[in-house]
Amino acid sequence: MQITLPPGGTVIGLGTDLIECARVAKVLERQGDRFLDRVYTPAERSYCMQMKNPTPHLAARFAAKEAVSKAFTTGIGAELGWRSIEVRKGERGEPIVHLDEKGRALLHSLGGSGVLLSLAHTAVYGHAVALLLK
Repeated sequence: MQITLPPGGTVIGLGTDLIECARVAKVLERQGDRFLDRVYTPAERSYCMQMKNPTPHLAARFAAKEAVSKAFTTGIGAELGWRSIEVRKGERGEPIVHLDEKGRALLHSLGGSGVLLSLAHTAVYGHAVALLLK
């Protein structure tokens, strides 16, 4: 993938995260819908739970939320919540970051124009890398 930034455009944040699928599976087993409702949007839940094995897909999205929050340098908390960050699929199946009102306000306050995201998962790990663009 080639990224062409507008003149003067820069990367203003970088975040990455790696999570074990077993960790997500254990939390899901213990907390069930409470965990899913707290972390994932309805669209993310629907997408992941239709998979034969939803755990790697949930793990990749969990990692994405962490990676995006790291790119913002806030982590998950008061400024940016779990559900402030939603992973959607683009026209070619690529992951797209959609931010809620709180997330868009934070992006604007930092002078950002968007977030690029890359996801990967295996049966063992979920991984994500996020770039915050100005």
